[in-house]
Amino acid sequence: MDFQKNVYILRAKKFRAKKRLGQNFLINPDVINKILSNVNNEDIILEIGPGLGFVTEKLVEKAKKVVAVELDDDAIKVLEKNLAGQNNFSLIHADILKTNLKDIFQDEYEHGAKIKVVANIPYYITSPIIAYLLGEIDEINNENRGLISEIILMVQYEVAKRIVADQNSQNKEYGMLSILSNFWADSSIIMKVGAKSFYPSPKVDSAIVRIKINDEPKCEITPYLKRTIKACFLSRRKNIKNSLFNAGFKNVEKALMMAGFDVQIRGEKLSIDDFCKLSKALYEANQDE
Repeated sequence: MDFQKNVYILRAKKFRAKKRLGQNFLINPDVINKILSNVNNEDIILEIGPGLGFVTEKLVEKAKKVVAVELDDDAIKVLEKNLAGQNNFSLIHADILKTNLKDIFQDEYEHGAKIKVVANIPYYITSPIIAYLLGEIDEINNENRGLISEIILMVQYEVAKRIVADQNSQNKEYGMLSILSNFWADSSIIMKVGAKSFYPSPKVDSAIVRIKINDEPKCEITPYLKRTIKACFLSRRKNIKNSLFNAGFKNVEKALMMAGFDVQIRGEKLSIDDFCKLSKALYEANQDE
């Protein structure tokens, strides 16, 4: 494994990594193998941000089909050179956030086939990419989410803890990203990854997160759901009553009584089920307005 890691380091050193793109290339073979353990020979893979292709080269050996989307012009040249001739591989030069997955995987979409997403992405766009892949919590028929079975994501460790957090986690960890990542899915941390597993080494540790998408949401979607959740997390220091008042909700005390919540409780202490229950009560309490 040390020999393979050294090979990756030598290859990475020949490439000028771009800080503005958050390029840190995964060079630890053990971590790469851990990612691959979630892939089988029937899988259709979307790889986001393949970089120099260290993971990609292993994916094409194991998966049925691999489509990689890369933004960087220089990385594209390396990928085209090193993966030329791979019949089960295609490369798209684009920004994933401006890419229509339905167009890329048209056959799979039309036949109801699912894809897996593998991504080692710049940390600063983690939340936008998760939102792009999963859609908003109140989008019942999101095309991207309907196409994906699971997401294997390399993210900053602190972000990973936010992704998997719930109402029992530390207050600063549980928030909108937690709800987004778990309302239509179940998220878990596969492993923590040290900074030295990358070249150049970032200043923070990372983690591999698995987001397994479900066919149904965690609970009933009501018209006030997203607004209720945002209101509670935007005013963390306030109790739930004041947070909802400040967000413009009416008949808050009535709704809290209907839902059975103490007016002094804070929003970060509510579970996903609690938010659904509260949003339903808010909606019903204001139907006569």
